[in-house]
Amino acid sequence: MSSELLVRVCRLAKSSNSYWGIMSSGRVSLLPETAKLKMLHGKSWSEIKAQAQEVVDTTSLRFLPLFDEKPDKVLCVGLNYKDHCDEQNMPQEKRPKQPLIFDKFASTIITNGSKIKRCAAVDSLDYEVELACIIGEGGKHIREDDAMSHVFGFSVANDITSRDWQKKKNGGQWLLGKSQDTFCPLGPGILHRSLVKDAHDMNIRAHVNGELRQNSNTKNLIFRIPRLISHISSVVTLLPGDIILTGTPGGVGAFFDPPKFLQPGDVVKCTIDGIGVLENEVIQE
Repeated sequence: MSSELLVRVCRLAKSSNSYWGIMSSGRVSLLPETAKLKMLHGKSWSEIKAQAQEVVDTTSLRFLPLFDEKPDKVLCVGLNYKDHCDEQNMPQEKRPKQPLIFDKFASTIITNGSKIKRCAAVDSLDYEVELACIIGEGGKHIREDDAMSHVFGFSVANDITSRDWQKKKNGGQWLLGKSQDTFCPLGPGILHRSLVKDAHDMNIRAHVNGELRQNSNTKNLIFRIPRLISHISSVVTLLPGDIILTGTPGGVGAFFDPPKFLQPGDVVKCTIDGIGVLENEVIQE
């Protein structure tokens, strides 16, 4: 793997100001203070790098959520890994024939190192490592063969889920099980699409307290990213900054016997090779 694949766009605070920057090998090249994520959309990686100015050590910085304006949409895909369907013993005839789309509130997004809060009303808190796709150029009725040109880059996400609220409460609707505060850790940065050799061949893992729980590869996606973008945009206009969580592989806590749900004090580490590590601790709200 080349060292450039470890270069990511990130958002951070220095003193009382916030910046976008290019992070590599423990150092950050700051972009102009006026830079906004929507201004980076559509730019090539060389154009983004050309804006870099002051180089600083990350120890003097605080990392911020990966948006300066909340994304309009955080879209998610259910049952989109073969191994996730397998662990549920799901017969072929019941597996999705088209993408299963749901959403999370944008207010759920937290950054790398922030705390995942379990509120008193939640009994069964679960983790789901996911490849996050950040839309760069918006559009509607996007063709599959043109879909990847609408992607700005990729990040690591954790689709935190309250299984009791997802499956047993709220009439079976998933929204409140997926959209509680802090339920979308995202980070540590965004890998520009031009630096990704193949988004459909990336190792993806989740550890809880050092125990490997999820271990797969994005080649196991049932519906690939171009299909997801085309399917969603057939009815919904995608906007710059929109986020698509592309699904989680097998190994979620709910399908262990007995289940392995998250408890206060647990640390969840989500890793996608070439993008980075997203790590968050669970606390009781």
